[in-house]
Amino acid sequence: MAVLERLMRWAAIACTLFVAAGWLLFAIDRTGQASKATAAEIAGDRVTTTVDPDPADERLREQVHSDAREAVDDVNDVLLRPFAAVAEGSSSEWVRRSIPALLALLVYGIGLSALARYLATR
Repeated sequence: MAVLERLMRWAAIACTLFVAAGWLLFAIDRTGQASKATAAEIAGDRVTTTVDPDPADERLREQVHSDAREAVDDVNDVLLRPFAAVAEGSSSEWVRRSIPALLALLVYGIGLSALARYLATR
């Protein structure tokens, strides 16, 4: 059981770090480049900020982001996909990113850690 507990703890840490990093990178993009994003949207260029982008939006995002950033975004997309529907109707991109990220942090961070503790006591 100790191996399974340790594996669950590491999974909780990894998932939490990816979700937090993905949200932080999103926040940096939105706050640091707000005027550039507005100008790009006016020009018709757009980089998606949705949690679960369609293939066309994914290709656009890949062109703009570095390989490392895209790797974080891809992992984040997978981790947030189960929670994306909760906020998809919102017109605010901050809500569409923050609510799924918060739910993921609760489930992956607290939930997996609690499960690891439970497995350790059994």
